[in-house]
Amino acid sequence: MRAVPEYTVLTALAIVVVAAIELVWLRTGVFRTAQYWLAIAIVVGFQVLVDGWLTKLSAPIVLYHPGAYLGVRFPWDIPIEDFGFGWAMVTLTIIIWVRLGRRTAPERRDQ
Repeated sequence: MRAVPEYTVLTALAIVVVAAIELVWLRTGVFRTAQYWLAIAIVVGFQVLVDGWLTKLSAPIVLYHPGAYLGVRFPWDIPIEDFGFGWAMVTLTIIIWVRLGRRTAPERRDQ
């Protein structure tokens, strides 16, 4: 029996943890904003271009151990885990940015 690839497991864990941070703990409401989804669309667009170039099987710059991920690549040669990992990184950054901005915004208005 083959073990579940660690990149796949860590990506799934990152997605669940970041979603839980937003939906259960910080509750910034970013998932309900058009700005968030536009930002994600822009990130994915550039991620496809850059990640596609970095991971292309014809001349890869970044190599993945075959046992570390599922082996599903889409589009072009991008491991699907990269999209989940990228989403988690960008989303956590936006959530923290929004949360810190809301906390400090009243201070700036008083100055």
